[in-house]
Amino acid sequence: MTPTLYGIPNCDTVKKARTWLDQNGRAFVFHDYKKAGIDRPTLEGWVQTHGWETVLNRAGTTFRALPEADRAGLDADKAIALMLVQPSMIKRPVLDLGVRTVVGFKPEIYAVAFG
Repeated sequence: MTPTLYGIPNCDTVKKARTWLDQNGRAFVFHDYKKAGIDRPTLEGWVQTHGWETVLNRAGTTFRALPEADRAGLDADKAIALMLVQPSMIKRPVLDLGVRTVVGFKPEIYAVAFG
């Protein structure tokens, strides 16, 4: 299986991950949230594996621009609903290796993941 890198093309962290993958000769498919969105089962799987607190990007401008009522009382279901409507609220990138996923990018973690 070819790994899939989920993200937004103009995100600096996604650019770093793409560069790392290219420089290390790792083939991958890029899935652009902005164009293709994200399906509920995939997102629910990430939340189940990593926790909604990890998958939801609360530091981003999209989340911070939400009305206080939308940010209050967050739980997994509410976080998933928000991310489905606004995929840019998903932490970037998410690397799907088939047998596991990696949320975010750190070169040392990618090196271990491709072991």
